[in-house]
Amino acid sequence: MVVIRLARSGAKKRPFYNMVVTDSRNRRDGRFVERIGFYNPVAAENEKGLVVDAERLAYWQGVGAQLSPTAARLVKQIAAKPAV
Repeated sequence: MVVIRLARSGAKKRPFYNMVVTDSRNRRDGRFVERIGFYNPVAAENEKGLVVDAERLAYWQGVGAQLSPTAARLVKQIAAKPAV
């Protein structure tokens, strides 16, 4: 099954996550098909903390990719934000 989930990168105590499309059998930080965004939980106020390519997200969901619980929470957060 194809899933959309977060892959951790960044330094110790400074997490950075890439939102990736991957096969569910691959490791968390292993091989992926496509990177569709990122999440930086320790972003400064002038930096973007969460960016997702909505067009690619819609495409992958349209062909059957499932969101992980954390990715679903983040996508819901983006949908709730008013457009600037």
